[in-house]
Amino acid sequence: MGNKRKEREAASDDDAPPKSRTKNIDGGKPQLLPSMIKNKDKRSALYAKLKHEKKAEKRKQAKAREALESRALELGEELPPKKVPRTIENTREADETVCRPDDEELFAGNDADEFSSVLNQNRAPKVLMTTCRFNSTRGPALIKDLLTIIPNSEYYKRGTYDLKKIVDYANNKEYTSVIVVHTSRREPDALLIIGLPNGPTAHFKLSNLVLHKDLKGHGNPTSHKPELVLNNFTTRLGHRVGRLIQSLFPQDPEFRGRRVVTFHNQRDFIFFRHHRYVVESEEDSVDVNKDTGEWTKTLKGKITARLHECGPRFTLKLISLQHGTFDTKGGEYEWVHKPEMDTSRRRFFL
Repeated sequence: MGNKRKEREAASDDDAPPKSRTKNIDGGKPQLLPSMIKNKDKRSALYAKLKHEKKAEKRKQAKAREALESRALELGEELPPKKVPRTIENTREADETVCRPDDEELFAGNDADEFSSVLNQNRAPKVLMTTCRFNSTRGPALIKDLLTIIPNSEYYKRGTYDLKKIVDYANNKEYTSVIVVHTSRREPDALLIIGLPNGPTAHFKLSNLVLHKDLKGHGNPTSHKPELVLNNFTTRLGHRVGRLIQSLFPQDPEFRGRRVVTFHNQRDFIFFRHHRYVVESEEDSVDVNKDTGEWTKTLKGKITARLHECGPRFTLKLISLQHGTFDTKGGEYEWVHKPEMDTSRRRFFL
């Protein structure tokens, strides 16, 4: 029985065409790939050879480009266009909700949304900060750092109060926003930002937290109002989240303090950084006004500017955006992130 089975398999192998261990490139000479070789030493040698050839071809193209550029400079012609590398950001899926500079509906909505009174400077931002009921020392430590970043903000201990009662109290005291730091396993893992009096409520996942005191070589910020930078909030949802973050800060930054707070959105992850400009020169001179006691620093020679990080640093990811103030039972959600929405690495929502 076993002999007959072997004979049938041998006959079928004879009829089948032989498997090719090569790959045709553009219909030309077939190329042997490393994955087709079973011997480890030969496979490694072939891989190293192909890698070397690829690097040599890349160097050859770079030299040819340099020759074209130098020739164009000599003749006064335009330089050849630079190649744009393919990245996940510039190959993202098309999105109908991306904001356009000529979108009149968007600008009309900005004048009537929940943040217009603060962003038009009709009302000064005032922020109340608190923690979850059961928190560790890391939660208040993060709030301590945020108090130095967000002007006109105050911290209240949570105690046993419900969040709805805290929101009502903040409304009565004319606060414009409430920030709640949630802690899990002694580590802050979520941030809740509630706009007052009419919402919305944004729930963020918080990760990669480094406090001010844990940052090596950190700078010490001043009490000046910081400059706010929001990057890459391009869609309607991103525009709304950006305005919510913008409503936490005063709209008249004091540039004398050289402080800058950055929320940089990349692939729906919002990276938070806090820096201070440092301007240096080869020779400095300090002049003191005898009447006022103020001093003025004069820079001479070569002047250089750099950024000095003050901390903290962390990463946010939007989980949900809810209409109105915090309501887990009857609240209506504008947007909720679900796992089935992640159909592609090139699909972004902010």
